[in-house]
Amino acid sequence: MPDEIDRKILRALRYSPRASFRLIGEVAGVSEQTAARRYQALRREGVMRVIGLINPEAHGQARWITRIRCRPDRVAPLADALTRRPDIAYVGLASGGSEIICMIHSPVDAPRDDILLRQLPKAASVLDVSIDLLIHPFGTVGTSEWSGYGGHLSPDQVAWLTADRPPAPTAGTLQPPTAEDTPLLDALAEDGRTTHTRLAELTGWSKARVARRLDALETSGALSYEVDLLPERLDHHLNATLWLRVAPAHLHRVGEELAGHDEVAFAGAMSGDHNIMVVANCRDAEDFYRYLTTRVAAVPGIDAYSVSIRVRRLKQAASLIAHGRLVPPGQA
Repeated sequence: MPDEIDRKILRALRYSPRASFRLIGEVAGVSEQTAARRYQALRREGVMRVIGLINPEAHGQARWITRIRCRPDRVAPLADALTRRPDIAYVGLASGGSEIICMIHSPVDAPRDDILLRQLPKAASVLDVSIDLLIHPFGTVGTSEWSGYGGHLSPDQVAWLTADRPPAPTAGTLQPPTAEDTPLLDALAEDGRTTHTRLAELTGWSKARVARRLDALETSGALSYEVDLLPERLDHHLNATLWLRVAPAHLHRVGEELAGHDEVAFAGAMSGDHNIMVVANCRDAEDFYRYLTTRVAAVPGIDAYSVSIRVRRLKQAASLIAHGRLVPPGQA
């Protein structure tokens, strides 16, 4: 089980995924060499991965939240097939194994039937499908992800880690990647902390050109970095998706407040009868009950809710889960 030093390292990476091991060691209270060794152990053991992700909007893609109700005895092959598609993310089994919850990347103007026909194999196991558009993710990258695992840092330490963070991109600045960027982005999808030297070797570019291109993609909002964590390895064994109904006048306030909860890994506004989706990680059923009846209950403006309990995690961001470890898709 990761200790407090490991958790501080994970927290530092949340704020600055490509921070130097020297800086990470300073905020974690260990040497640069110890920080590097601890990081490599966490990555090798499949507890975490730092990955570079391209904003789907850069390719004209929207994110669709999909719930597929299946026959329990037929769900596994369908779920595994969906998991291996690069345009489908965040796949998990819920509701006792009879429901697949996933996120599909597809154009916002694509007809609903086209999305389903293209993404879902024809299968008698599918009983019902609902698909809704993710309208807006709440929170701020680096500060609104799940943080219930501990390792809290002081305000000064957070300031050190975020001092060089680029400003939030403005609307209309998204810079689509080109074919020349493929080796660069493939390397970052495998390891978001790949050095400029290694990226230069893989692309055939100079380190200066690599730095300029990364800066352009990052500041435009096309490229971001995410720290994939496996909550079960951090003693959080219950994952729940809350489907909330909120009046439009309260939508932004409620979503932002929920995104700030330590227990929340993701919160977003969506179309459909329930217009906010929240993914929460808790230690166990009693911990989730506490979260639901204290923290969620204290947020005014929520009119109704339902809950899906995930029973098996298959994919998150750009990682598959194999034998209790986060692994790149090609290694599963």
